[in-house]
Amino acid sequence: MLANSNATANLAVKDLAKAKAFYEGTLGLKQVHDEGGELIVYKSGDTTLNVYHSQFAGTNKATAVTWMVGDEIGNIVKELKTKGVTFEHYEMPGLTLEGDLHVGYGMKVAWFKDPDGNILNLVDR
Repeated sequence: MLANSNATANLAVKDLAKAKAFYEGTLGLKQVHDEGGELIVYKSGDTTLNVYHSQFAGTNKATAVTWMVGDEIGNIVKELKTKGVTFEHYEMPGLTLEGDLHVGYGMKVAWFKDPDGNILNLVDR
């Protein structure tokens, strides 16, 4: 029923101005819509992200958005670090940490958080 429909990630934030600075300035996403200061829609590849104001911002303790970045993962991690992004380091079975990259199972993954604590990641696929 939904297999041929596009889906959008939704990210709750407490401060839209701070989120805008992060998603546009740090991550380089392009705003495509603003819903009266309560919701900003960003374009990311062929998908969109809804960043919206919510009192429940930062309560999700799991990965909220994944970007498939291919072989550019190392370069992207380096560039984001120059912009002040701090990468998370987790102990996970089968993965070893190489710098900020978790490596294993034929993949590389890097996790980081937005200003509200939403967990985001990059994967080399």
